[in-house]
Amino acid sequence: MSNISLLHRWRDILITAIAPIIWGSTYIVTSEFLPPDRPFTAALIRVLPAGVLLFLFTRQFPARHNWWRLLVLSALNIGIFQALLFVAAYRLPGGLAAVLGAIQPLIVMVLIWAVNGKSPTRLTLVSAIMGVIGMAVLLLSPQTIFEPIGMAAALLGAACMATGVWLTRQWRLSLSLLSLTGWQLILGGLMLAPMAWLIDMPLPVLGIKEWSAYGYLSLAGALLAYVLWFRGIARLPSIAFASLGLLSPLTAVVLGWVFLSQSITGTALLGLLIVLLSIFAVQWTTVRNQ
Repeated sequence: MSNISLLHRWRDILITAIAPIIWGSTYIVTSEFLPPDRPFTAALIRVLPAGVLLFLFTRQFPARHNWWRLLVLSALNIGIFQALLFVAAYRLPGGLAAVLGAIQPLIVMVLIWAVNGKSPTRLTLVSAIMGVIGMAVLLLSPQTIFEPIGMAAALLGAACMATGVWLTRQWRLSLSLLSLTGWQLILGGLMLAPMAWLIDMPLPVLGIKEWSAYGYLSLAGALLAYVLWFRGIARLPSIAFASLGLLSPLTAVVLGWVFLSQSITGTALLGLLIVLLSIFAVQWTTVRNQ
């Protein structure tokens, strides 16, 4: 691979990494700035306005034969995932919710290896195992609070999005990046609307803090992050973009430490370092083998 190609690949990796870093901030924004106990409303406000904006910009409709696949992807990547994500975010400390969600890239790797028959290199396999160990070290910290509903939501949400990510790469729908992202956000938002209406309490009068938080979650956490994430799915090797998902729990833990004074013990710090090494090793291996 030429030096220019290497530069482009690392640029794609860094651009894609922005998405899980943004997603890692979801937990602290939810717990500190949003009205309490309204997970489905938060998910709806996050995705539907962003999807409408992208549609108004692209004005592109899917082909008729792609609709059923688009509905499946919208449910897995957006509708179900976002609902479960905010249930976990409201019930668990941000670090724990994100750590449980970190099984998502690992499930993607398993699907790639098991279904697609692509055997990992030895270094990639070791790096993935390092990521699992690092996540376990973070999860078993003394600050862990086990709340069963929140934990189940985080795990199921991660499994849904992992399957959606894998299917997105398998199917490769004939839509532009912005249109594919926009339609998934719209359809996923429409799936969330009945739950927000029937289950959540009505929103109270919102102040600048709440409006700003919802705006950040929608424009950065949905519109920007999903565009960058689906761009990475199209451009990067499967294992490379999957491992970048581990940046989400790292971001959540660091933000909790910086802004909420959540202590990072020596053991947890070791877990952070192990995960960072795992991510770098996977990226370096995939770039080297291209």
